[in-house]
Amino acid sequence: MTISRLALIAAMFTAGAAMLAAPSPFSPASAREAAQDSKDTTQVKADKPAPTSPPIAEKREHSYTRHGITISDPYDWLYDKSYPEVDDTDVLEYLEAENAWFEANMAGQKDFTEALFTEMRARIKEDDSTVPQKDGDWLYWSEFEEGAQYRKHYRKPVAGGEPQLILDENALAEGLEYFRLGAFSVSKDGRFLAYSTDTNGSERFEVRIKDLSTGELLPDVIPGTLSGLTWVKGDSALVYGVATPEWRVLDARMHVIGTPVEDDVILYEEEDQSFRVGTGLTAQEDWLIIATGDNETSEVRLVPADDPTAEPILVRPREKGVEYEVDVRDGELFVLTNDTHVNFRLAKATLEKPGEWETVLAGSDEFYLTDFELFKDFFVTEGRLAGLDQIQLRSYDAPTEARPIAFGEASYVAGLTNNPEYDMAKLRLSYESMVTPATVYDYDEASASLQQLKQQEIPSGYDASLYTTERLTIEARDGTMVPVSVVMRKDRAEILKEQGIEGPGPLHLYAYGAYGFAIPPGFSTTRLSLVDRGFAYAIAHIRGGDDLGRRWYLAGKMFERTNTFNDFVDAGRGLIEKGYTAEGMVTASGGSAGGELMGAVVNMDPKQYGAVVAHVPFVDVLNTMLNKDLPLTPGEWPEWGNPIESKQAFAYILSYSPYDQVSAQEYPPMLVRAGLNDPRVTYWEPAKWVAKLRDTKTDDNILLLKTNMGAGHGGKSGRWNSLYETAEEYAFILWQMGMAGDGKGG
Repeated sequence: MTISRLALIAAMFTAGAAMLAAPSPFSPASAREAAQDSKDTTQVKADKPAPTSPPIAEKREHSYTRHGITISDPYDWLYDKSYPEVDDTDVLEYLEAENAWFEANMAGQKDFTEALFTEMRARIKEDDSTVPQKDGDWLYWSEFEEGAQYRKHYRKPVAGGEPQLILDENALAEGLEYFRLGAFSVSKDGRFLAYSTDTNGSERFEVRIKDLSTGELLPDVIPGTLSGLTWVKGDSALVYGVATPEWRVLDARMHVIGTPVEDDVILYEEEDQSFRVGTGLTAQEDWLIIATGDNETSEVRLVPADDPTAEPILVRPREKGVEYEVDVRDGELFVLTNDTHVNFRLAKATLEKPGEWETVLAGSDEFYLTDFELFKDFFVTEGRLAGLDQIQLRSYDAPTEARPIAFGEASYVAGLTNNPEYDMAKLRLSYESMVTPATVYDYDEASASLQQLKQQEIPSGYDASLYTTERLTIEARDGTMVPVSVVMRKDRAEILKEQGIEGPGPLHLYAYGAYGFAIPPGFSTTRLSLVDRGFAYAIAHIRGGDDLGRRWYLAGKMFERTNTFNDFVDAGRGLIEKGYTAEGMVTASGGSAGGELMGAVVNMDPKQYGAVVAHVPFVDVLNTMLNKDLPLTPGEWPEWGNPIESKQAFAYILSYSPYDQVSAQEYPPMLVRAGLNDPRVTYWEPAKWVAKLRDTKTDDNILLLKTNMGAGHGGKSGRWNSLYETAEEYAFILWQMGMAGDGKGG
């Protein structure tokens, strides 16, 4: 396996298969129970009167001067300077007041929210399971039981035998407000399971090791990790990374089972605070990969997996702007790199001269090479052609001759998924489209045939023939053609007419647009709750993502960042011009950097939108990029610019930073979500933004802030709690569009 550059940048990891996305009918009483369970501990108590007006945050004089420019920031006090401890009474009282205002306003939509939740849950097969996959002598899979929030993980011998429960997330989560399983790694011999858990959303994971032969937990406990877990030294040791106080993983450490954690050996330590370290094994599991990098630069070392303290092989010293990732097969090094072409090439080298790279597949302006995976008898390249996923099998003897796997739809999402063994005759693939539910295939390499193993079940019913999907291109203001994927009901006009809506109907527009992460045109069961009510649902494949190749990403970062915002605004305007919707009938949502997008576009073109939802929005961009002590700031400078050192970066970020650009104008109805324990977008960014909007905007449109006091960047944990938050979001959108409840709030 290689360590993906995107995985390293994101420093994110999840366990289990992504196939478990769908629910079954249940009673209204269960809906109310799940709704109650999802409520925050800070919500207004029943014996406390509901507020009749929104909270108004106090303005406290605060300003700073950089590069000769003075910035006034009267809401800086909402940033508790003791963070990550948040114990400032004024801050907590303000957040609680905003939560109470949220509850008071959404109370009138409670029945509708619960109805949406019931509807969404009815589309999910509650007792669902992943497709078992062979790894060594065992078949592994995971299951949801009916009503359960979390998964159970199982295995059974390939030779036959009874299933063995190896980890129950529900038991681990019992009594906790928040739970997330992080890394999940079974030793090669199948004896040990190493896993990590986060119990408050802070993304500091505790590692435990379970002896699967006895079912007992070992006494070994490794706190404070933020990494994968890699078995080495004949399964006697584990490699991991510790999060610094700033949530940066700057080392790779080795823990030998049964020894004190204090004695763990540091295999590598990174000095550059903007880099992140990750580890993994090569395809034949004989080399440990230690990779370090930021958003644009990589450096990789190799050490023998059975002797991790040996002198490492440095593949090639870091060079700013050069990214690469590696794998090894039979002593030959394979390298994916952008050193000679922006869309990456595949090269090879010897272990004796690892930095001398000979091209295997040249970079291409048309084909964006995103990944590769080595197997015993062939290798696979993945990428995108004209924005569509490609999976290509290649032989080692004739690597330029590709055998692409063909798919029938014009627009889709496809990729390799769970392929744990080096000697694979059948490849496990995932596939979906905006109208085709998530599907798992095995691809037989010898016969070049696909075998469907599983398709996402929708118990309440789903008829793909009722829907249509289109892929449009809309011209942005600079002449760039921006792809947009749209799904809607074929009988949309009739559905809208039944609701008294003549002509163009509502359209929901979604995008992300940052870090080179593409938003694929995939399937969603929750989205049907809008589409079945007459919405068109559109994904704008805007610059900043790498949907159309690496240049597409580069054209939306640093000093071209505003292209991202312009693309989104222009995509919406283009959809209006094409008759899909009308001004004021576009609703929009985005999270994290996509929340920054929401903040920017409502400043730029507020009249376009009928409702906007911003999840954990990165809106105080300038202040965050000026604070080098925050968790992610140094590593973010290659993405946004360093305003500490560069006056140009300071002025450019200031020109679009949503918080700084709030102005006295009308804004659309907005719902903003935050997480108190979020280390990625800290809680005070959305809090400050909402406070400034309340003071500055000239309209009476509703503005709500909901802060999860026991969760982090991903919101509430558990599939039902998370689903209820989606139901709240959709209830808000439909309410503001006059399609639910008692009309718009103030």
